[in-house]
Amino acid sequence: MRCVTLNGNTFYNGDCIAGAAAHIPDGSVDLIVTDPPYGIDGDLLHRHYNRDEGYVVDGYVEVPAAEYGEFCLRWIAQAERILRPGGSVYIVSGYTNLYHILHALRETSLEEVNHIVWKYTFGVYTRRKYVSSHYHILYYEKPGGTRTFNLESRYGLTEKDAGGRSLNYGDREDVWTVHRDYKPGQVKNKNELPPDLLVKMIQYSSGEGDLVCDLFLGGFSTAKTAVGLNRRVVGFEVSPAIFDRRIIEMGEAVPGGLLPDLRRPWIEPPQNRGRRWTGEEIEALRAGYRRLIDGGATKKEAVRLLGLEFGRGRWAIEKMLKKQGL
Repeated sequence: MRCVTLNGNTFYNGDCIAGAAAHIPDGSVDLIVTDPPYGIDGDLLHRHYNRDEGYVVDGYVEVPAAEYGEFCLRWIAQAERILRPGGSVYIVSGYTNLYHILHALRETSLEEVNHIVWKYTFGVYTRRKYVSSHYHILYYEKPGGTRTFNLESRYGLTEKDAGGRSLNYGDREDVWTVHRDYKPGQVKNKNELPPDLLVKMIQYSSGEGDLVCDLFLGGFSTAKTAVGLNRRVVGFEVSPAIFDRRIIEMGEAVPGGLLPDLRRPWIEPPQNRGRRWTGEEIEALRAGYRRLIDGGATKKEAVRLLGLEFGRGRWAIEKMLKKQGL
């Protein structure tokens, strides 16, 4: 199996099942983000999409439908083995063979965190049924450790949109609308996940320096994004043609190169977040709230001022006031 190491990141040209068994130690990976073959004649998908295949890299390797169930059992068993306790995995899947992936996951110790629906804008055109315009993203964890979830990595808990809705809450809903990364006139793979989708998963579920694995590198999109976010990467691609083409591009990826352009969340720093309220604090909160309201403050303004005074977030203040009947 060919192996190329670039900036400390290791990429293998070969089958991920045998490759992971031979080269990745137990419990060594923090996060897996992967988009496996779909087992639906993926090498012929251009017949269903209005797309010029002239820029698509040849060499896509599909898994025969009859072998797909066993294939899922084997590669997902390796994913379970290499994840550290508390590590996470995101698996992107269509619906045709989703049940095989779900069955394979249930044969492991991995536990579901979320079943995310990714709505995209390049559905297959149909006349006699509804247009299929979503993928499934299965977000699972390996029990036994602390799972990384960076709650305010993208939006602070107190940030609002123009309509007053929580940006953090909206970003964490389990239906994601992420547009396809259109690349007219550029070299591409049959299926490539958009960078915005990958950034989101990697930001929430890993930290800088963590090891991210993609068992099906394809266009190396996960690898490029992870390197750009200053994560370490290991991965596998079975196709020699695709590997040869994409490994050249990986040599140009700059570790941490995406970090300067990331949105910076505004995080309110309540020093007492999560600390149990004392009886004295509750009485002071009640008195302070009445004083502010009697002085003409709105409830929203009173909550904001009390948050600053007590070093707690808006939700904590509102929750306690509600408990006090205020």
